[in-house]
Amino acid sequence: MSYETLLTEVIGAGERRTGVIRLNRPKQLNALNDTLMDELGVALKAFDADDAIGCIVLTGGDKAFAAGADISVLARFDFARAYQMDLITRNWEQLRYVRKPVIAAVAGFALGGGCELVMMCDIVIAADNARFGQPEIKLGLIPGAGGTQRLPRAVGKAKAMDLVLTGRMMDAAEAERSGLVARVVPADKLMEEALGAAAAICDLSAVSVLANKECVNRAFETGLSDGVHFERRMFHAMFSTEDKNEGTSAFLEKRKPVFKHR
Repeated sequence: MSYETLLTEVIGAGERRTGVIRLNRPKQLNALNDTLMDELGVALKAFDADDAIGCIVLTGGDKAFAAGADISVLARFDFARAYQMDLITRNWEQLRYVRKPVIAAVAGFALGGGCELVMMCDIVIAADNARFGQPEIKLGLIPGAGGTQRLPRAVGKAKAMDLVLTGRMMDAAEAERSGLVARVVPADKLMEEALGAAAAICDLSAVSVLANKECVNRAFETGLSDGVHFERRMFHAMFSTEDKNEGTSAFLEKRKPVFKHR
């Protein structure tokens, strides 16, 4: 399928491959508008439904992952229009429902809505030139796509307050120290690193991958007791899969497992 604001491709030659989605509004530094977010939802849903795809990589350009929401569009809204059309909720939420792992490969600016989009992903790999921030306060606004909620969960209250109330940017090294980013790599190695992580995930049991992602996400939605209970039941459930038998047998036999994803 062709898109106006995205480039997509499938990478890999194995049984399960990686779906790559690249934000593609370079003149606007990948500013997020309705067309892009509508198309992103379609692309994510398509890869998530494709049994041949084991992992998704979401990336942007060299200068910007996404510099934020399209301010020229936001400037035209008043309260009534934003509320009636359910601005953001209507077409920004698809990432929340993707079951397969999504890796954000971030170079350049990831600001405002771009930073919020990054925080919806499961693993964040940043180029050493990446910059993150929630500068909405400089426009007389607040983050509207989860920035005030996901950022404290990622970096803690003190750091989140600093970023949200001053609107400053933090570089990739600070983002890694703060827990927002999993890895920082040289900019020219960004996609190599992200695709390598995706390929490693694709080689694993699809059932186990889905279960692990679901359990980690549950940690942010429940208390510790309920979260551990959910994990324990999922752990028990894994004993019903063929892949558990294959994985344990391969370990004992000192060979590489051949998962069947069931």
